[in-house]
Amino acid sequence: MSFPFRRSAASLSVLALLLSGMSAPLGARTDPTAASPTPGSSQAQVRPWLYENSDVPIDPAWRFGTLSNGVRYAVRRNGVPPGQVSVRLRIDAGSLMEQSDELGYAHFMEHLTFRGSRHVPDGESKRIWQRLGVTFGSDSNAQTTPTGTTYALDLPQATQASLGESMKILAGMMADPNIVEGAVNAERAVVLAEKRESDGPQMRISDATRQHFFAGQPLADHSPIGTVATLNAVTAAKMEAFHQRWYRPENAVISIAGDIDPAMAEQLIKDNFGSWTVPGKGAPLPNFGEPDPSAPATRVTVEPGAPTGLTMAWLRPWRPRADTIVYNQDKLTDMLALQIISRRLEQAARSGGSFLQANADQQDVSRSADGTFVTIVPTGDNWERALGDVRAIIEDAKAAPPSQVEIDREYAQMDTALAIQVENADTEAGAKQASDLVSAVDIRETTVSPQAALDIFRSGKPGMTPQKIWDSTRRLFSAGVFRAHLISGKVQPGVDAKLAAAVAAPVKAATNARLADKAVTMADLPKLGAPGKVVSRAPIGLPGMESIAFSNGVKLTLFANDAETEKVRINVRFGHGQQAFSPTRPAPGWAADYALVASGIGKLGQRELDDLTNGRRMGMDFSIDDDAFEMQAVTRPADYKDQLLLFATKLFAPGWDPAPIARVKTGAGVAYDAMERAPDSVLARDLNWLLHDKDVRFRTPSRAEIDALTPQAFRATWEPLLASGPIEIQIFGQVKADDAIAAVAATFGALPQRTDLPVPAANKLMRFPAHVETPVILRHKGDKEQAAAVMAWPTAGGFELTKEARQLEILTQIFNDRLFDKLRSTEGAAYSPSVQNSWPFSYESGGYILVTSQVRPDRVNYFYGVVKDTAADLAANPVSEDELQRAVAPMRQLLMRAGTGNAFWMNQMEGATHDPRYVQAMQTMAQDMLTVTPADIQALAAKYLVPGRSWSAVVLPDGVRAE
Repeated sequence: MSFPFRRSAASLSVLALLLSGMSAPLGARTDPTAASPTPGSSQAQVRPWLYENSDVPIDPAWRFGTLSNGVRYAVRRNGVPPGQVSVRLRIDAGSLMEQSDELGYAHFMEHLTFRGSRHVPDGESKRIWQRLGVTFGSDSNAQTTPTGTTYALDLPQATQASLGESMKILAGMMADPNIVEGAVNAERAVVLAEKRESDGPQMRISDATRQHFFAGQPLADHSPIGTVATLNAVTAAKMEAFHQRWYRPENAVISIAGDIDPAMAEQLIKDNFGSWTVPGKGAPLPNFGEPDPSAPATRVTVEPGAPTGLTMAWLRPWRPRADTIVYNQDKLTDMLALQIISRRLEQAARSGGSFLQANADQQDVSRSADGTFVTIVPTGDNWERALGDVRAIIEDAKAAPPSQVEIDREYAQMDTALAIQVENADTEAGAKQASDLVSAVDIRETTVSPQAALDIFRSGKPGMTPQKIWDSTRRLFSAGVFRAHLISGKVQPGVDAKLAAAVAAPVKAATNARLADKAVTMADLPKLGAPGKVVSRAPIGLPGMESIAFSNGVKLTLFANDAETEKVRINVRFGHGQQAFSPTRPAPGWAADYALVASGIGKLGQRELDDLTNGRRMGMDFSIDDDAFEMQAVTRPADYKDQLLLFATKLFAPGWDPAPIARVKTGAGVAYDAMERAPDSVLARDLNWLLHDKDVRFRTPSRAEIDALTPQAFRATWEPLLASGPIEIQIFGQVKADDAIAAVAATFGALPQRTDLPVPAANKLMRFPAHVETPVILRHKGDKEQAAAVMAWPTAGGFELTKEARQLEILTQIFNDRLFDKLRSTEGAAYSPSVQNSWPFSYESGGYILVTSQVRPDRVNYFYGVVKDTAADLAANPVSEDELQRAVAPMRQLLMRAGTGNAFWMNQMEGATHDPRYVQAMQTMAQDMLTVTPADIQALAAKYLVPGRSWSAVVLPDGVRAE
């Protein structure tokens, strides 16, 4: 049984009103009967197939069944988001089912099934689903793992006809895919392109780690992507044989969750999958083996430029277990024991010790091993000291039981995470529920309702004693086959022997690893002044939304609604964001994301703030927007007032602990050299800066800048920024309006009046680089077969051309689709072509259309030719009505689904209290975007995709000449 600690989706449908032109009050949650069991559902069943050999409570919302041919299924009603139906189809065929000459076949079969079947011509399934509003890649996709292949389809605004058509397509894909030589050869180029683009430092490190930890087991050398040799040897006959063995009804599980009558969903499964038969017998599951104690315990992998890192593993054989209540309580006890150790490790890292980061975790890996894993990122090159310090903290945990206070701290955190799932159960997305069920099948466990998960956890609390936690700790870090893997960025003589000696050396338990037991409360935060006064209150934006101003200049956008049960979203926007910095003088904005939050509040450091918020739904995410700095959190009605106090005191009395500065500098330095090892990482480092004409606000800092940053310089930059500039607060969610206004008055309204210095005109400019005839050449030090190419055209910014800004989203989607068909599906020249539209409303310029892709170095010119020809054709000829609707229909559905959540409207209303044009842009967004015509698309392409204004760049391997 899985205990998912996750956020839930929303259930609010306002965009549908905008799309239809209707004017109505905000809809409440979906029908409360939507998730209730129907007659004949699993509530009336006795231990359905998922719950065999288990005593956990059956989730009554699911309706289970098994077809006569062996297909198992589970269906449930879910109205989040309204109208959507999510289908997950899992085949028990992953890379571990492959024979030695079939490496990569399970993944290859996943690709082939999408090309076509007896029901659908080659390549047409994507177009059919697009017409139904499905976005390829996000709404329809598949994933192959070592233990299975799962197909995912989220069908928006599903009808019986559209779902029936979709199930027919899926059934054809499974039972009779178009396995012919032409399709195999075409898809081979695509899969090889995917492999080429995925190869790189991280993949090589992952492969080396898997080969070391699982030496002697199939998992060691069965990567889902396969090898070049086996992929080049694929034939239609070989794929047919693989399909015959594994794509069988008895290996299939279907889960459906969505806005549909479960009886109808069940009938559609029977109608489309009931006749699926495969002659002969399928292959038995192979033996995945178990950890080999005779294999070497240590390994050093050198990956030039990679940060130094070390992983220790205690590997035990994986065994299928009865998924009982006691078993799950024992798992939770293990999880609690590891969280205690991880918190101790994090505190040591924060204190500026020998390691930047360390973490302990337990994983059941691909039904091949039950492992305890400890990952370490040393502060510098002295990995031996870091390893010793981490081992000492673990040894201390093994030497004596934890205190009851430590147990209570972690128990409260886990209890809160599970309780939040109960609170948000009626807004949990159907897509997540469908995925959770097939995931449970994959790990051979069950799924339960959020309430049952919480009940199981709480009923086990009496057993979570110091002795029980201690027993878990000693078992997790003693039993099993031990492995250690060191990643180094450079060759070091004798390092293999040093690693073997370091892990074998005796270690003394750390004497200072345990956390203090002093309690921290909200009363320990700095004290604010008297509550502020409300000076205005007026409706804004959507029905039920309000704008409130306070006497000290603070402004609030409030949207009190019950759309997301027990959820309150808070966004605090202050100052001027990126525009507060000069485009020519570097500033340590890059360090703020971590260091500003971790530097504390008043006299309280991050450790005390962790204790203050433990067991509550509170947080503090910091980011820099174009025109404001932002602090964000998702909280709940019981905690949102204290969340506001936490944010307000952060601005009023920020702490300036120097330790986070040292830590963020070390982290940035550790990652720096790795940025030049692959073309995609070079683009991640440099592209944003280049697209903004080398504006330093968008530049990755140099190593010299990183090294030069001091706590004093960081404070000198950020202290005045926290204390000045306008404050705009957004509160969207389940609050009472008057209470929320009073809470803001007592926190942000109590802050002193803030000064607001004018933003220099130069800071409000965003520039696009000048046209280049030949691409700018960048270099990487990685694989000689990897390159990346980009081409961009300037557009604009601001509100004057809002309609064009919106319609460019449709143009870029069509552009993207054409490149996908040409570069990937037809030619296999690139696996990941992407077209994006960037239009900054907070600037009057600086927008662009951007095309990016990884390619082979010898295909760069071909890439540019396809991009230029496609752009020219879009400008010269109108698109067909079908092509237009295949872009508009998914966009319409994406907007409708996004509009069912408060997060979407919150994002649209950012800045609205200071600039009413945001409100107007929000209100006309759907109409602007979705009323586009073929003539509009052609006019936009002719206006913006101008050859003489384009800018391009290519990332080539060192030593490879540009052609």
